[in-house]
Amino acid sequence: MDTVFWDDKRPKGVSSQAESLPFNSLTELIESSFSRYGDKPAFTGIGHTLTYKEIDQLSAQFASWLQNHTDLKPGDRIAIQLPNLLQYPVAAYGALRAGLVIVNTNPLYTAHELKHQLNDSGAKALLFLENFGHTVEEVVSETPVQYLIRTSFADLVPAPKRWIVNALVRHVKKLVPSFNLPKALHFRDVLTKGKAAGSFKPQPRTLADIAILQYTGGTTGVAKGAMLTHGNLMANIAQTQTALKQTQPNGEPWFEDGQETAIAPLPLYHIYAFIVNMMYFPFTGQHNVLVANPRDMSLFIKAIKPWKFTVISGLNTLFVGLMNHPDFKELDFSALKVTMSGGTALQEDTAERWEEITGCRVSEGYGLTECSPIVSFNPLGKEAQPGTAGLPLPSTDIRFVDPEGNDVPRGEPGELCVRGPQVMKGYWRRGDATAEVLDDEGWLKTGDIAQVEEDGFIRIVDRIKDLILVSGFNVYPNEIESVVSTHPGVDNCACIGIPDKKTGEAPLLYVITSDSSLTKDDIINWCREKMTAYKIPRQIEFRKELPMTPVGKVLRKELRDEYKQQSKLAS
Repeated sequence: MDTVFWDDKRPKGVSSQAESLPFNSLTELIESSFSRYGDKPAFTGIGHTLTYKEIDQLSAQFASWLQNHTDLKPGDRIAIQLPNLLQYPVAAYGALRAGLVIVNTNPLYTAHELKHQLNDSGAKALLFLENFGHTVEEVVSETPVQYLIRTSFADLVPAPKRWIVNALVRHVKKLVPSFNLPKALHFRDVLTKGKAAGSFKPQPRTLADIAILQYTGGTTGVAKGAMLTHGNLMANIAQTQTALKQTQPNGEPWFEDGQETAIAPLPLYHIYAFIVNMMYFPFTGQHNVLVANPRDMSLFIKAIKPWKFTVISGLNTLFVGLMNHPDFKELDFSALKVTMSGGTALQEDTAERWEEITGCRVSEGYGLTECSPIVSFNPLGKEAQPGTAGLPLPSTDIRFVDPEGNDVPRGEPGELCVRGPQVMKGYWRRGDATAEVLDDEGWLKTGDIAQVEEDGFIRIVDRIKDLILVSGFNVYPNEIESVVSTHPGVDNCACIGIPDKKTGEAPLLYVITSDSSLTKDDIINWCREKMTAYKIPRQIEFRKELPMTPVGKVLRKELRDEYKQQSKLAS
């Protein structure tokens, strides 16, 4: 579709083309932030704040250790398996400064999932939170990892609070299962050695060099590493910056450099929070307040209560959880002016309740890992249209095509295709998978059905892919089915996604069993040993047969249609 179509539909202050950034790599970008915003607060975690100058010093120490105490070379991969702790930005920035490629790794991965990602990426180093050391111990000998770094929950918090918090986590809450990894170095010791070794040698990176491998899946359920380059990520930062130059009704900007306090509950290892909280907000000198465990709503609210925050990022699950907590309304929302939502569809009633309670309208966006990740975003304030994915980011081309690849008329649904500088380089070592979604002209097939009306706002209609979005995380039916089908009492099974008020979507599993004594709890317990919690199906229906093609392939579409019909009758 002609990008000129959107020129007169963007909010005041927003141009159709993104402004270019004067950097050749993310390393140059973050070092510029260190220089410009030195004494300003950068990240707060567990009640302790590090300034940009302190993050600069600590990440330089980590980079120095990587260069002087390992044989890692620019382009080698380092896996970072951490929740939202101060250690994450220190390690990520340090790795980039040493010229390494970051492999963002979910701390909640099972042994099977962790082993696949470490082997597929070829990661030579792994930084992990000790709470998950038992999982690392189970698989590390079967991976290429040569260097292990362990960290405790409050490692970057000053003593004596550090000692108290770490003791509480280990001995009172008993959140650190025993493990035996004698070769694992402690993060604080690594920083000390890096400091003693002196300054690191800056490693020049280009826009074409890979910055991170961000793992995502496909309808096969096999996780693939999206190669996101320094250029991809910097382009998305520039596009975001241009989109957020929208002016308020009084003519003032929505964001002021170095003046915003952003609540960051979404995991930094997720590409959405990585680009927003790890890259864009530091680029503009903002203060990120990290929430390590957003599932604990009481601690969440306690952590953000002292702050007069101006920005919060989240998704449907998180917003619902907060609003359902009795203490949420006691927070000070007087400074809150921007609420960003992404990762999964925002439900209309959630958006309405949030605006009623906080006085701030939610601006929802759309993106995917392969696009670094933001493709479109709603205007800020009252110009946002809840229920839509907003307008394409500046310098982003959009098409809507039919199954044959022909453009569909405006207002008609078609597969959403994206082209722009934020589109990934391809899938790591998977040329065949890359060719399936990315053509020679740079168009990426998203697998999502969408349409655009005359006002320019994009509406996501449905997905071609069978993937299920649970709280913003991809869950693949084939993966669930392959795990459940290994149970000795299961003959066959099929999984579909269904609407869920809390998580956006949830897996519904249909099971054919040869064992009449098999229960739902048996299936759930079987899955717990092999899958991360958000992937585990909680809704299970036992059946005698499933709809299939003549060659024996389960027809998920018929199951989805059947579920929709039953839901319609029930309502």
